[in-house]
Amino acid sequence: MYRLRVLTSVKVKPRHTSSNTCHSWVLVLSYRLATNAGKPHERKAKPPKKPLETSSLLTMSSTVIVLDNGGGTIKIGVGGDRNPTLITPNSTAKSPFSLSSSKKLLTSDEILSSDPTSLSLRRPIDRGYLLNPDLQRDIWAHLFRSLPLPSPHVSSLLLTHPLFSLSSTSSPLFELVFEDFNFRSLYVSDSPSLVHLYEASRNPNGVVSKTQCSLVVDCGFSFTHCAPVFQNFTLNYGVKRLDLGGKVLTNYLKELVSYRTINVMDETLIMDDVKEKLCFVSLDVPRDLQIARKSGKDNLFKCTYVLPDGIIHTKGFVKDMNEAQRYQTLYDGEPKSMPNKEKAIDSSDDAEEDPEDRKKVDPTKNEFNLTNERFLVPEMIFRPADLGMNQAGLAECIVRSVNSCNPHLHPVLYESIILTGGSTLFPHFAERLEQELRPLVPDDYQVKITTQEDPILGVWRGGSLLASSPDFETMCATKAEYEEQGSARCSRRFFQ
Repeated sequence: MYRLRVLTSVKVKPRHTSSNTCHSWVLVLSYRLATNAGKPHERKAKPPKKPLETSSLLTMSSTVIVLDNGGGTIKIGVGGDRNPTLITPNSTAKSPFSLSSSKKLLTSDEILSSDPTSLSLRRPIDRGYLLNPDLQRDIWAHLFRSLPLPSPHVSSLLLTHPLFSLSSTSSPLFELVFEDFNFRSLYVSDSPSLVHLYEASRNPNGVVSKTQCSLVVDCGFSFTHCAPVFQNFTLNYGVKRLDLGGKVLTNYLKELVSYRTINVMDETLIMDDVKEKLCFVSLDVPRDLQIARKSGKDNLFKCTYVLPDGIIHTKGFVKDMNEAQRYQTLYDGEPKSMPNKEKAIDSSDDAEEDPEDRKKVDPTKNEFNLTNERFLVPEMIFRPADLGMNQAGLAECIVRSVNSCNPHLHPVLYESIILTGGSTLFPHFAERLEQELRPLVPDDYQVKITTQEDPILGVWRGGSLLASSPDFETMCATKAEYEEQGSARCSRRFFQ
């Protein structure tokens, strides 16, 4: 005789899965043909389940490579670590002095150990956008070969990407990750949300952690962003962009030095070093311009930088660091008459040296002097219009960004301004920004500016913290999803 048995209703996951796909319920019917209904049904004993190997699962979930792919430098390392494995230029270089038979192309970390004189640089990212995917693939491939990192095919990748990325620049990114390097999954994040996450976790009792709201000012290599963040989400409608970054500042410094002293238009890496070691932000520009016109020891800003000669010195250096730091007497509360006292002591020497100050620089010695260039270059960030650029200053960008948000967020945003990016490392940057911002903010609002403990690594550390969270894998786009749905679906997931 025949007997009908309804087993159960089970949940079946569809073949094509996505974040918006609903599960379907299927009623499973089983028909059994029984020749003898009187006999009880005998079930075979199921073998005991094999316990899961938790160690392998933990290993798989912990292999996340965090890659902060900036326009100037790459920060790469393993998620969960405090510091990245390597910080290296995101570029390739070639020396014009190399022989035709040995035209070796220097890649990323090889640039740091070579002679920086007149290196010709090629960068895959221009103005914050990936414009040369092939060059970026070569740089990544070199890093994965030379660094002790997990293999990409058993790892996930957390990648940073600039705000408002175009689809034409984001689609090649997924091809690099999934097709060229065969990563298991990918998560793409913007920089402000990672900075907010790191600062909130670093100071649990601070304003950022309690309100889950902050205004991130990212002064990077290609641009400057003022981005409000609320509950780890960047409010795109409030983001304001300033097309000024470390690259523009270096180019301006090259023009000033080349016009006044010696031609350094081809010395990009050397002038980067000059900018980082000698430039600072002025708190009183008219006063400092008057001091820069003085001669002898009355000029607190005068210092000398020695260029590499390729034989004895392969790197440039500051000739006298104590001389370069004399301007700090204007800000440290020391008496301003101190240079006059020094002049009185050495008046006999200064009387002979003062008239020939500018003529002392000998081009054959590969050195040049800097005076007002030291503070005029960072001044571009606060006064770009004075230098012929049709851009708003940083303080005005912050006010516009805050005014674009809900009025209830205004006092919290002004009280939780976070500075990140390499261009915020200029001395007195935060003090000058507060000085510019205070007159533009209502009197009943507090202005509090916090500089990250390491502005260069702030984004990467936020990504490392996110990669170590237990829910990270659920936020990623897997390689299977990319193969089934293509790069357009992945772009909409992360960039819209």
